[in-house]
Amino acid sequence: MSEVQTIMEEEMAMLNEETRRKLRELNLSEMIEAIDNQSQDAGYITLSFEDRMKIAVDFVYQKKYNSKVHRLIKMSKFRITNAAYPDICYIDRGLDRQAMVQVSTCQFIDTNSSIIFHGFTGSGKSYLACAIGKQACIQGISTRYIRIPDLLMMRDEAVMTSQGIPKLLKKFSNYKLLILDEFLLDDLSDEEQHFLFELIERRHDSSSTIFCTQYKKEDWHSRLGGGVHADAIMDRIVHNAVWIYAGNLNMREYYSMQKVR
Repeated sequence: MSEVQTIMEEEMAMLNEETRRKLRELNLSEMIEAIDNQSQDAGYITLSFEDRMKIAVDFVYQKKYNSKVHRLIKMSKFRITNAAYPDICYIDRGLDRQAMVQVSTCQFIDTNSSIIFHGFTGSGKSYLACAIGKQACIQGISTRYIRIPDLLMMRDEAVMTSQGIPKLLKKFSNYKLLILDEFLLDDLSDEEQHFLFELIERRHDSSSTIFCTQYKKEDWHSRLGGGVHADAIMDRIVHNAVWIYAGNLNMREYYSMQKVR
């Protein structure tokens, strides 16, 4: 048996089952993996303890970071799971690339600003929103995607239980970034208007929201019922929001054509 093999076996023995158990209890199973990897590679023997520890810590950090990002993306429940900022199409679309570059940094979340993607059906608003949402997850920001019709269905169910509405409002108020898709798609009842106002009021100046809508700013007031709730909702959104037109290209048709070719 060579001297190198002997040293490697001694190192493996040093990390006994009791030490492994304690690391697992501390939720540091990645450290076990890092040490085992080093013990199985003769190249690490020539490194100092400090260098080996740095490599092990970097390994653990990356593992836990990747796990956190994966968990945030899964919890976000994105409608378009494969949406990715680098894959956004700009060719012949009329989408403002510079605006997208700016929002991709997620600095708008630091200032509790909102993003409004507007454009016709099929223009890719949901994809853009999910892509920016993923960028937020990569930065460790709690994010949630939901369609307004689904949110209002949850509201109808919450009405049936004690404290259901306050709990629902608290849940969706706590996300640092909330994506509301199909905003203003359907007419809203007075109760639904009040619910959306309460949600937007709680999030105002404390978090960020991405709205996806077919309607321009001048159409919002009438779509929101034209009353005091419309005034209040708009006042809390439009003054601190970045408006981005999704472009002139029907992305569903565009990608369907690409598949045919």
